[in-house]
Amino acid sequence: MPKDSGIGAASKRREDLRFLTGGGRYTDDINLNGQAYVYFLRSDVAHGRIKSIDTKAASAMPGVVRIFTGADFEGVGTIPCGWQVTDREGNPMKEPAHPILAQGKVRHVGDPIAAVVAESLSAARDAAEAIEVDIEELPAVIDMKKAVAAGAPKVHDDLADNLCYDWGFVEDNRAAVDEAIKNAAHVTTLELVNQRLAPNAMEPRVAVGDYNKGTDESTLYTTSQNPHVIRLLMGAFVLGIPEHKLRVIAPDVGGGFGSKIFHYAEEAFCTFAAKAIKRPVKWTSSRSEAFMSDAHGRDHVTKIELALDKDNNFTAIRTETYANMGAYLSTFAPSVPTWLHGTLMAGNYKTPLIYVNVKAVFTNTVPVDAYRGAGRPEATFQLERVIDKAARELGVDPVELRRQNFVTEFPYQTPVAVQYDTGDYNATMDKLMEMIDRKGFDARAAEAKKRGKLRGLGINSYIEACGIAPSQLVGQLGARAGLYESATVRVNATGGLVVMTGSHSHGQGHETSFAQVVADMIGIDENMVEIVHGDTANTPMGMGTYGSRSLAVGGSAMVRATEKIIAKAKKIAAHLMEASEADIELKDGQFSVAGTDKSVAWGDVTLAAYVPHNYPLDEIEPGLEETAFYDPSNFTYPAGAYACEVEVDPDTGKVEIMAFAAADDFGNIVNPMIVDGQVHGGIGQGIGQALLEGVSYDENGQILSASYMDYAMPRADDLPFYKVDHSCQTPCTHNPLGVKGCGEAGAIGSPPAVVNAVVDALNRGGHAVTHIDMPLSPHRVWQAMQG
Repeated sequence: MPKDSGIGAASKRREDLRFLTGGGRYTDDINLNGQAYVYFLRSDVAHGRIKSIDTKAASAMPGVVRIFTGADFEGVGTIPCGWQVTDREGNPMKEPAHPILAQGKVRHVGDPIAAVVAESLSAARDAAEAIEVDIEELPAVIDMKKAVAAGAPKVHDDLADNLCYDWGFVEDNRAAVDEAIKNAAHVTTLELVNQRLAPNAMEPRVAVGDYNKGTDESTLYTTSQNPHVIRLLMGAFVLGIPEHKLRVIAPDVGGGFGSKIFHYAEEAFCTFAAKAIKRPVKWTSSRSEAFMSDAHGRDHVTKIELALDKDNNFTAIRTETYANMGAYLSTFAPSVPTWLHGTLMAGNYKTPLIYVNVKAVFTNTVPVDAYRGAGRPEATFQLERVIDKAARELGVDPVELRRQNFVTEFPYQTPVAVQYDTGDYNATMDKLMEMIDRKGFDARAAEAKKRGKLRGLGINSYIEACGIAPSQLVGQLGARAGLYESATVRVNATGGLVVMTGSHSHGQGHETSFAQVVADMIGIDENMVEIVHGDTANTPMGMGTYGSRSLAVGGSAMVRATEKIIAKAKKIAAHLMEASEADIELKDGQFSVAGTDKSVAWGDVTLAAYVPHNYPLDEIEPGLEETAFYDPSNFTYPAGAYACEVEVDPDTGKVEIMAFAAADDFGNIVNPMIVDGQVHGGIGQGIGQALLEGVSYDENGQILSASYMDYAMPRADDLPFYKVDHSCQTPCTHNPLGVKGCGEAGAIGSPPAVVNAVVDALNRGGHAVTHIDMPLSPHRVWQAMQG
């Protein structure tokens, strides 16, 4: 029987009541007394030298409060990068300045040149159009390989070239990998593109800066996934505001997918400007503005080689990737193609030798950073596409080739640093085969052929790393922050709890699942637990939400804090019942003395904590509030197997997804309904990347896909009904909940499943196609069929 409450129950999301009835409070809903509005004048050229900015006429226009340019930020810090990568020689990456407003040059279309603060948004916009900017346009570099060629125009004049770093991992494996590939019985080579994506969260970014002259305190309201990190970066490295004088509030956030992790120039500007003009300052991004100011995702060009012995065992993998950084280094950008990508190149397989090379490149494009999955989708796509190609070249079953090379013994130390603690990849593949009726595929393909369609089946396996940790390790890898999480549990006198967490929700249902965990531990109703997040003034220092870390890291901090609460409550209960603390048991909200009928309710114990008339004051102090910080000892490793069936129209190249199935191992499940929703959403995004989405630039750096007229977001009728299963559970061995993380899985496993299916369909139709780069638009598929 399914549980109706606590851990494992499909509790309805409590936050949906306000979200679905218009009761949410988003940053754009916040309007402060006397606030002014800002409009950013952005560059319409990708690369140019600023010769002059004339704001005189604009400043005199009605409603204008003040116009800021880069000159106003002389002596102010620039936007920092939160992760330093060193190259294969041990040298630190190149780290150019990222000014709040452009100084000297513009480096991508959308680079902010000036900011008009006015009484209304329309007045600010009108004034911005009156600013006269003289820009000497310079040649732009968009293609990564051309950007690192000799003589290429430099994005940053103070750097020797456009190469941010040339990273090799594991460098000690390099010679052995080269030798293994040289001597292999078979080598499959594939060159592919993991295209640039725009994140397109439901809610565009917003920032509201406020300043209190009486207390010299600044407040920023912002659409952020990690307000504590924004406070740290902006306060310490940009504006020089002590943390106790800076408050960052992230209220309800309508999606992020990684794009709201980072500290952006607009946040720093609104905070700075509010103090400068002694008034609140508000900026709300338009959707078209978001296309050229939100950090983009992916944008890798890769060559991968897979070596096999005569028995088709994997012996070595070698990859070379060009990774686009864009014009500036976004907060975590350097880590994505390196430590979040290279460490996952083992996949689910026991390949003994792996070498990964990544060249990170500056170009005149929007900065690129983490986007749902962040490095793991890129690794999985390379690996699962080259394995599928190898199976076709060798004439073997792609499922059996994978099974033959699966890791089967745990813990497993990969050759790329990470150690998988637990998993069962055959179990998820078995479940997938059960879900898709593979034996019946030939009949379905024959029926499709009668209708003039080519039917294909694509299968892949994936593994990812979640809950990036521990802090000591990531510090050695270049992270400039810890990656722990925190929680404070405050019990009220009447037994209700307030849990304050450093994690943050932007659609994952934390207010429901976190409450389930704490309520289950005590044995009380979930409605007695309130979750508070998003305000640095009343939550403990935390690292926010990304990388599917919320339950594995944030939830574990709550467990540790709740354990402290229960331990203290047992002391109080023992005193009330005149028993030994060692004999006290807690179940279903009742403390009892083992082996007796003595008991006292949870609410009676909590009341005694705050009304200590009968209380062991000589042993413990009054009150019931505890804080815990949790720093994991390892990543968690969700894994799974995905399958996609497609039909291709040979006359037009149009691809239709007929069926999609996902079998995932997420360890223990707190709320299966929320997990289903996370997987559904991730698959939708992965299918969007596989078939539809892509940011395109012309050779001059103009964005050709800067609106929904040109950027093809998936719609309901582009997506099938999914079969999802997460019954294969191998609990994580090193966190108290045994959870692994589920938020990114769908976006990791689905792109290679879709592409494998389309390539399979074309080959079954007599077209010897080895690969098509995403997105698989009808035009690209049709072209591939023409040879």
